[in-house]
Amino acid sequence: MDDTPTLATRAVTAGRSAQGSSLAPPLWGTSTWQTEGLDDTRKRALGMRAADFYSRYANPTVRAFEEAIADLEGAEDALAFASGMGALASTVLALCSAGDHVVAQRQIYAGTSAFLIGPCARLGIETTFVDGTEPGAFAAAVRPGRTMLVVAETPSNPRLDLVDLDEVGAITGPFTLVDSTFATPIGQQPLRHGVDLVLHSATKGICGHNDATLGVIAGAAELLDPIWAYGVLHGASASPYDALNGLRGIRTLAVRQRHQADAALHIAEALRDHPGVAAVHFPGLSDHPQHDLAVRQLSCLPTVIAVDLAGGVDDARAMLDDLRVARPATSLGGPETLVCHSATSTHVSVGPDEQAAIGITPGLVRVSIGLEDPDDILADLRRAIPAPG
Repeated sequence: MDDTPTLATRAVTAGRSAQGSSLAPPLWGTSTWQTEGLDDTRKRALGMRAADFYSRYANPTVRAFEEAIADLEGAEDALAFASGMGALASTVLALCSAGDHVVAQRQIYAGTSAFLIGPCARLGIETTFVDGTEPGAFAAAVRPGRTMLVVAETPSNPRLDLVDLDEVGAITGPFTLVDSTFATPIGQQPLRHGVDLVLHSATKGICGHNDATLGVIAGAAELLDPIWAYGVLHGASASPYDALNGLRGIRTLAVRQRHQADAALHIAEALRDHPGVAAVHFPGLSDHPQHDLAVRQLSCLPTVIAVDLAGGVDDARAMLDDLRVARPATSLGGPETLVCHSATSTHVSVGPDEQAAIGITPGLVRVSIGLEDPDDILADLRRAIPAPG
């Protein structure tokens, strides 16, 4: 009999190295620790992630958050950053140099895409974009000897397209990285599929209260160590204040996500019958083209749905102006239901042709389901979505 605690239990028990017998984690708000002299200072300065030297290197509160994420992801270790983009940029630049090649999917957060086609290209790092839903697309784009990194995001932002984690994990040669922000560790653990690194914008569902900005990666210690060494120079270090809120969020993550995921499925099913809705994108729906993959790969459904409004951008504008329970805002995973128009928010930096190529229509809105009563959210959305005519 397997007596390993479940994810829900580990979310409560993990990441307690900084707190002794206290049930609540302490805040180590210091930037600097006193040393015992020259030799001790040198030892700490040369040490790997010394927790009592300088908070850009490491911090006990941040370290406890990292340990909690590592536990939930089934990883050897984890490394926190000041944001999800800080985690991504530090990882890519730590692993890739001029002349290297990256494979990434088209269905990806616009900030990630902008980083790859902007700063990375300027530094001589080339990126090939593929359709992440097409079987074998990632592996086919790998250039042996040149491809250093494969970047996937599943479920993707904003339409929740899925990538087969087994396919990504089976790729040999380059490092593999999966952005699992929409799933959280409760929904999937990419490392168990053979993926090298998993990344989260922990600002979202992991922290869960819209009061912290954090990024985190998890994987093998021997891979995280050089990323940490670069991250110290890059300076995207996590704040202990945000890490404290991140730990608080982890304690209730399983309960929150399951409530929000159940509500998301309920609302997605109901909105398909609204006359003003052209399509609902949610992998939990039985007729979703990737539903079988969702059943196989996700242990908990996402908490976000994407809705195509029949009247395009005009209907999206009218909807956002008329919300009473849900709120117009560009984030996800928090206690409030948030609605954003993807083409003018999360993917505003992407041109119209590329938006169309990845399925972002003029009427696409992303809805992050919160902790309100699901029927109150549904009633608000039904009323706010304009009906034809």
